[in-house]
Amino acid sequence: MNNYTPPFEITTEMLAKVSIIMEKIGQITSIGNLDRFPILRKQNRVKSIHASCYIEANSLSIDEVNDIINGVNVVGPQKDITEIKNAIAAYEQLGKFDPLLLKNLKSIHGILGKDIIKPSGQFKPKDIGIIDEHGNVVFIAPPAKQVDDLMIQLFKWIKDNYSKIHPLVLSSVFHYEFVFIHPFADGNGRMVRLWQTALLGKWRPLFYYLPVENFIKNNQQAYYKAISDSHSRGDSNIFIIFMLEMIDNAIDELIKESVLNKEESPYIKRLLSVMSSGVYYSANEILSMLGLKSKETLRKNYLNPAIKKGLVTLEFPNKRTSKNQRYKKI
Repeated sequence: MNNYTPPFEITTEMLAKVSIIMEKIGQITSIGNLDRFPILRKQNRVKSIHASCYIEANSLSIDEVNDIINGVNVVGPQKDITEIKNAIAAYEQLGKFDPLLLKNLKSIHGILGKDIIKPSGQFKPKDIGIIDEHGNVVFIAPPAKQVDDLMIQLFKWIKDNYSKIHPLVLSSVFHYEFVFIHPFADGNGRMVRLWQTALLGKWRPLFYYLPVENFIKNNQQAYYKAISDSHSRGDSNIFIIFMLEMIDNAIDELIKESVLNKEESPYIKRLLSVMSSGVYYSANEILSMLGLKSKETLRKNYLNPAIKKGLVTLEFPNKRTSKNQRYKKI
């Protein structure tokens, strides 16, 4: 175990996919820093959180996840609501910790599993297996007594090789090995998807807001098949190719959305131009500032699109139709 190396081989197919992804990252850089697109970043973060939890059977919709982030009360199973709140808190830590340190993995799992996973922030206390929807055991993870050593070795490997193996490949190898070890009693899927994001974000910060999880959600059967096929082969090559494809697809969407977000609605631009940041305005005040007479026009063309994009917020988000409602530019 002292010289443990995860079984995989860098192939010409992998190198070709990495090369394509690198070219597209260059395109994003030419469009501009993602800091220029705060709404896009927020929307992608919502997609990541919703998708990763959805894969693990969370019942809340993406709109409900967005409402929770915005402080709106949501009605639903308490466990699912807590799971989303925990995921939000965990994703907010991205960029604030070193993903090459094992102690940070346990710390973030403690956030992710607060009040819903026992034990949270600790490796599994007993052996577990993976059961399919028919109740059949489809995978038996390594024994609990081996987890500490396996995870120490895995983190030693990523730390030793972070500057030697391309992060796109290395993070995918980590993803597969983590799934194979299955170190926690619960939350392994959510943790490993977040951790691959953390590893890639350490290399290129744009990955903190790249919703790769959403593409995994839309290709769940292929995701689990890639894991299963890699188990059968005894190496992570098939899974690496799958993850590179998901990353490539996510970058394609990011390029498209970045270009589209450069063009803001003229109605929204006009609305924002008359509002001062941090000041709440009534609908009548905004009507007067814009020189409009119809509240329906105000809501349809100005307020609703700006609220949807996260550019304007409500003073009373739980009472959207309140006669005392006021609006603030973010």
